[in-house]
Amino acid sequence: MSDEKAQSPPPMRLICYPTSGAPPLIRTAPVERDWMSATPEGFAYRCLPLNIANSHGWQILNPVGFAAFWTGGAGTDAVITSPSTSGTTPPALSHFGQGILTFHVTGLFRTEPGYDLWVGGPTNMFKDAIQPMSGVVETDWSPFTFTMNWKFTRANQPITFAEGEPFCCLFPIERGLVERVEPEFRSMAEDPEVLDAYTKWSADRAQFNKELQVPGSAAQAAKWQKDYFRGVDTGFGTAPADHRTKLKLKEFK
Repeated sequence: MSDEKAQSPPPMRLICYPTSGAPPLIRTAPVERDWMSATPEGFAYRCLPLNIANSHGWQILNPVGFAAFWTGGAGTDAVITSPSTSGTTPPALSHFGQGILTFHVTGLFRTEPGYDLWVGGPTNMFKDAIQPMSGVVETDWSPFTFTMNWKFTRANQPITFAEGEPFCCLFPIERGLVERVEPEFRSMAEDPEVLDAYTKWSADRAQFNKELQVPGSAAQAAKWQKDYFRGVDTGFGTAPADHRTKLKLKEFK
């Protein structure tokens, strides 16, 4: 067995126990977004951090299409839902009032010890007049389910959730990691290696953008700089072996 194989971390479990009927509809988050595909030549996909964020986690899908409307009031009766197909029941309702639309997630999630579950809206997907809320749930010990909540940002504006549309995204995070971080400001002059690498990158970037305006230039042919995407030498050295240009998450089985 190679050292790399021997030192690889063990698999991490993320378990969903259905709480009623069929399991929730869950898929790995796709990289594609309609608004990104609609940009000229799909240029939005040139942003690797955006692509990685899009596909970072699992999405829960809406089982029944429905419309919702907020009258502007604070009571639970101020949010009105109606199914897109007669005879079906919307999976979301007004539970808390305050213009909040609540999806009940029909699954109990469990993570490995020391890991929480980040729960929020589908990354980089936008809906007019309503905003997803985010939460961090300690799913390694609690027998409690959670809800996915969206807050209306404008009254008297109907919104819809189509059947199969994602309404939630989730992924594990290590508990306490952010609290162990020791943030600081530091002048680049204190670290010549950082200053030199940044100065070189900044000059190269400015020159590339300048050449983009020149017809027939190499920059126009290339269309965009791919240094970050390729993980090329930046002055700090090349990107590490685990530099990612895409994620390969496993589906729930």
